[in-house]
Amino acid sequence: MRKTVLYGLLTAVVLWAALAAPAQAQRGGRNYVVGFYNLENLFDTYHDEGKNDYEYLPDGANQWTEVKYAKKLHNMASVIRAMKEDNKVWHAVLGVSEIENRHVLEDLVIQPEIAEADFQIVHFDGPDRRGVDVALLYRPSVFKVLESRSIPFTFAGSDITFDMTPEEQADFRTRDILMVRGLLGGEMFAFFVAHLPSRIGGKGGDLRSRGGEIMYRESMALMEQYPEIKIVAMGDMNDNPSDDSMVKYMHGKERIGDVRGEDFFSPFLSMLKAGYGSLAYQGEWNIYDIIVVNSNLVRPRKGTLGIIPIVKDRFYGRIFHKPFMTQQEGQYKGTPFRTSSGGAFINGYSDHYPTYIVVSTKPAKK
Repeated sequence: MRKTVLYGLLTAVVLWAALAAPAQAQRGGRNYVVGFYNLENLFDTYHDEGKNDYEYLPDGANQWTEVKYAKKLHNMASVIRAMKEDNKVWHAVLGVSEIENRHVLEDLVIQPEIAEADFQIVHFDGPDRRGVDVALLYRPSVFKVLESRSIPFTFAGSDITFDMTPEEQADFRTRDILMVRGLLGGEMFAFFVAHLPSRIGGKGGDLRSRGGEIMYRESMALMEQYPEIKIVAMGDMNDNPSDDSMVKYMHGKERIGDVRGEDFFSPFLSMLKAGYGSLAYQGEWNIYDIIVVNSNLVRPRKGTLGIIPIVKDRFYGRIFHKPFMTQQEGQYKGTPFRTSSGGAFINGYSDHYPTYIVVSTKPAKK
């Protein structure tokens, strides 16, 4: 059952406090942090041809100036740095969404707070009408990219019955899904990064299910080609881990014991039921910032990388937040401290908290 924001805030003080320094938990093994962060409208101050970015121009609705852009970059880098301080290690891989272009990521990775991490970028310009994309940041010292593809959101070959007419489907534009395959710690991995269609107007469940269907089918094709590949799908799914897109179409299982060869383990499903949230909407916590892993990460061969519990043997994921990332007063007290409110810049961070998992060569006993 989902909790109200107020009740969730009270319980979160106890629950989230226990989530410190997970990457250190399994000493003696190789440990890697893999995460996702919705950067909430990371736009530069220039117009990109063909993109509807006008509200993020100096003379646009948000009066988006170089000063505001610089503060936004600093704030995003500060969160990434804070996660490193907790974990005592930088993310190996960090998926991101709501970024305008490669340029904003180039500006982000050289921020003083995170420059030493030497993050590299995988990004493709996508067809989204708002002009936001997904991307992957990675550290080349631990992850070697072998292949990357931008997977278009199409309707062909789907088993889903859609509300849209064929004409509407042909005109539909949303974010592509990013796939990056490579070697993490010498082992074959594939990372999918998605930002599935919006919930605006209470619609789009069939579209988000289609996004899950696309990622799942692409995953199965990779597993057929590389039977031992380890797959992580992450993103702002605009759905909870309990929704059809993740349960039915991504084959996400709450319990490790239920995961079979073609299933995914969904660690944030049990966290949702326990009252955790990565964003708050209309008085309720949700977890749209989801990470799921395939069976090869659940039952790794001895001495290879597998997902590990972050809090004792209870939860395998973390929703990261600190007081500076949280609204401290007003109507939205206790919720993520966002960049703007009512069109006014408030020097916040994001309306989403980042999420992550840890993979290690020394998984705890299950």
